[in-house]
Amino acid sequence: MEKLFWKDPYLTEIKASIIAQNDDFIKIDRTIAFPFSGGQQSDSGTIGGYKILEAKKEGAEISYRIQENHKLKVGDEVVVNIDWDKRYKLMRLHFAAELVLELIYQNFNRPEKIGANITEEKARVDFYWKGNIAETFQLLLDKINTIVAENHEITSEFSDEENETRYWEIKGFAKVPCGGTHLKKTGEIGPIELKRCNLGKDKERIEIYLCNRGSS
Repeated sequence: MEKLFWKDPYLTEIKASIIAQNDDFIKIDRTIAFPFSGGQQSDSGTIGGYKILEAKKEGAEISYRIQENHKLKVGDEVVVNIDWDKRYKLMRLHFAAELVLELIYQNFNRPEKIGANITEEKARVDFYWKGNIAETFQLLLDKINTIVAENHEITSEFSDEENETRYWEIKGFAKVPCGGTHLKKTGEIGPIELKRCNLGKDKERIEIYLCNRGSS
């Protein structure tokens, strides 16, 4: 399966062929619809005009569950569409979370990350942390605002293509393993807001929101 969401995460429509079908689950030879992975929410969209209800990552393959009573079969050529507004919010929030995590690591002695999740509404990163993690917010926002304003290029490539291991990199800042969909430039993130949530003894959460909740 050719995963075009890595080659060009800004694609919103392609043509593909169905290569496998089992009831409501299908596989296609090429895709732009990202499945839930690494805490990043699945894309929404359609395949052959039918809504994608679920996207399952199975090793290097992806299966899509579509609406019942579809007429699709192996060999059919279909149009694949994704919800661009959702994808773009996910990419912006994902990279904002990547910056938060990397800046916490760089400035606060690499605390243990215990969870992360990215939806189109917000992102979150959870840590083992003694004290109130909101005390880091001014430093984080100052540094993130600078990175956003400087509009750095974001490189996203394979470190091991055979095993589909990928990374993102901002020259002079960080090179980080990650298999998500990434922006081209940091300026696309826009302004963000951070909120703190205490999860219990020595467990803290940083929630990340886009101040401009629109798609551009």
